[in-house]
Amino acid sequence: MASQIAHIVYAKKYFDKIENGNPGVDFLDEERINHNHKLNRDEFLLGVVFPDIRRIEPSIKRKDTHLQFQPLDLDFSGLTSFEAGWKFHLYCDMRRDEILNKNGFYRLENTTELFGHPAKLLEDELLYDKYNNWEKVENYFRNPPLVSLEIGVDRPTFALWYAIIAKYVEKKPDEKSMRAFLSKQLSLSQKTDEIMTAIAELKKNKKTIESLDKVFDEIV
Repeated sequence: MASQIAHIVYAKKYFDKIENGNPGVDFLDEERINHNHKLNRDEFLLGVVFPDIRRIEPSIKRKDTHLQFQPLDLDFSGLTSFEAGWKFHLYCDMRRDEILNKNGFYRLENTTELFGHPAKLLEDELLYDKYNNWEKVENYFRNPPLVSLEIGVDRPTFALWYAIIAKYVEKKPDEKSMRAFLSKQLSLSQKTDEIMTAIAELKKNKKTIESLDKVFDEIV
């Protein structure tokens, strides 16, 4: 699983490939590619970071947000832009894990600490500069549009999650902003010090950085 900045950056890379006429997915026919090309990018990004909303609301279970849209692929036909982004999040989680396993990432020291959260935040830091319009994302997330959801997420919780992300993406992640981001997440707030220490350790290993870079290169 990736964190929020990483998901947004990977979405940008996917849309860049669509725009360049090179989606890189053999099973997508012209009709499906055209559908993907017409997706609303803002609503897609809204969906891309939606599944982890469970981190601020304990009544939302992982199965509610992460066991959807089978099979996990890049066929978004029949889905709204928000749903397509949601599916893309799950696809990227799967692909990221495949790439990291293939490159031996989880055999490196400290990479599995704290359920991988330190690596996810480090990944966010490494990827931040690959996106060039964070101000637009921030502004959009501060007042997200209403979205019809089948799972029970009330409007205040929905708006709070995007406000938290908006604050997180307003500048390149550093220790202060990472701590603030973690403090808002119920399951992680008590582990903030441990996670920050683990991030510092991960940064010392060049192979860790190289493996995370490969995710960007290969994910779509």
